[in-house]
Amino acid sequence: MSNATPATDLVALKLKQQATWSAGDYAVIGTTLQIVGETLAESLDLRAGQRVLDVAAGNGNATLAAARRGCEVVSTDYVGALLKRGQARAEAEGLQVQFREADAENLPFGDRSFDVVMSTFGVMFTANQDRAGSELARVCRSGGKIGLANWTPAGFIGELFKVIGKHLPPPPGVKSPSLWGTEDRLHQLLEGRIASFEAVRKNYVFRYRSPQHWLDTFRTYYGPMNKAFGALDGDQQATLAQDLLGLVARFDKGGDTMVVPSEYLEVVIGMK
Repeated sequence: MSNATPATDLVALKLKQQATWSAGDYAVIGTTLQIVGETLAESLDLRAGQRVLDVAAGNGNATLAAARRGCEVVSTDYVGALLKRGQARAEAEGLQVQFREADAENLPFGDRSFDVVMSTFGVMFTANQDRAGSELARVCRSGGKIGLANWTPAGFIGELFKVIGKHLPPPPGVKSPSLWGTEDRLHQLLEGRIASFEAVRKNYVFRYRSPQHWLDTFRTYYGPMNKAFGALDGDQQATLAQDLLGLVARFDKGGDTMVVPSEYLEVVIGMK
């Protein structure tokens, strides 16, 4: 019985997360992050003809980066609407990509069937981190690579989730997504399969007309924030908004506009 309750909680959490990422329109935010997918593709030294899997691909930043380099790409996510946005982007560029709705914790592919497995700010949000890590390792061939871009705990987005968590605490026992932005956690998740490990801390810079413009955009389109505001009453919403603007003020380097660097960990892992 001791193992049944956590499993049930994770299933419920996954359903809740899926509803969260279906809320708003993540593609509005996601398209601004394209440079991260391009940078990761270069760090992976992608080669034309390689079979590449993008896990929790969202609207396809890493997908497009790999396809532009002549790779055979399969783009997966458990939110079908986001895959359709990625497909529209690929079609607009004349890129050949296979889009497939799939759960990162139960990938519908054979063992060691991809040369490269990628995820940018995607797989880190899975409910069952250990299961997701196991699946990444399972579908990547021996001698292949896993490439990840994950927000770090101390960066802007890592701190953003801490602010939201103060207003809406996560269920007990749930691991923070930003743990994926630490070397130690990634070594735990991929234990036994790592042949080489290269990690570099980088910054993605959020650029908006003003802090209020950023808040309005994220509140409307970014699922986790959209759901957080929707779960609070008017006074609580005002307090959350104030706390989020205070967070921006800690990181903002923009002066007349908002310029907020957000640290992430870019990792390239060679697989045994």
